[in-house]
Order: sequence, then C-alpha cells, then structure tokens
Amino acid sequence: RDLTPGATYFFTVTLRDRRASTLATHVDLLMDAFAATKQQRQFRTIAMVVLPDHLHALWRMPDDDADYPSRWRSIKSGFVRRLRKRDPGHGFDRDGRPQIWQARYWEHRIRDDRDLQAHVDYIHYNPVKHGHAASPGAWPYSTFGAWVRAGRLPGDWGAGVVEASGRFGE
Repeated sequence: RDLTPGATYFFTVTLRDRRASTLATHVDLLMDAFAATKQQRQFRTIAMVVLPDHLHALWRMPDDDADYPSRWRSIKSGFVRRLRKRDPGHGFDRDGRPQIWQARYWEHRIRDDRDLQAHVDYIHYNPVKHGHAASPGAWPYSTFGAWVRAGRLPGDWGAGVVEASGRFGE
C-alpha cells in the first residue's frame, strides 16, 4: 500500500455479497460510522458515493498522517456494530461473526489534478453507470449535490453522457 502523508486517495470498498443492498438501505448507519471515525482521526472527504453494495470515496489525508487503513477498519467495524444493533441477523454467520464487508479494498493515490478530476467524475457518474439513477443528480447518496451547490459542477452534469472511462477499482 502507498502510505504518503497528506496525499489524496481514491477508494472502492465493497460488500462481500455484491447482490446486497445493505449500504443504501442503512446509509444512515454508514454515515454515523464515518462521522465517529472522523471525530477521532481527521481526513477530508472530497467526493463520495454510496451504492447498494459498494462505495467510492476520495479522501485527502492530514499533512502528517497516511494511516487510512485504520480509518477504514474503524468505519467498517463501526458500521457492523450499528447494523448489529438495528438488525441482529443481517450480515452475520450462524456464530454471529460479521460477513458484511470484503476483507480488502481498492486504493489509488491521486497523482495530479487531471487524475483527481477523473476520479471525481467517476464517483459522481457511478450511480448512472450501475443503473441506479438516470443522472448523477437523481442519486441521493453522493456528494454530487454538494459539488453543484458549491458551483463546482452544473446541475445537469452527466445527464446523457457516456460514462467516465478508466480503471477505477471495481
């Protein structure tokens, strides 16, 4: 793994069962786990999308810190704890061990502004790519709306566009 303090990273994190809809169904629990982790170990989310079975995120790490693996462990375990409280049987084996997340995740250190923009576009277009929405603005679990409100993207961006190209860890 590339562990560069202060770097920006793109991540793909997936459920073990790629047919599940656990993340979108329980997005509030996932966001609570993110918030709790961020309180303890800062990072900046540049862009993110949560789909039913996976998520993509772009993080900028603090200047003196590159420990994103512990943050992902915290988010994943925090989500599992919260899910267990809400739905004790969902995503656990017969012995009560969590079977929710894939053990690994994809990470890529962003090289330059062009690489960053390509990954932001990929994140925001991903719900359309997977058939969950007709346009990026129609998917509720994304930073797309924040980018539009900040004037960084037009509201109709990605409507009727051919999907972003590239290898992004799915």
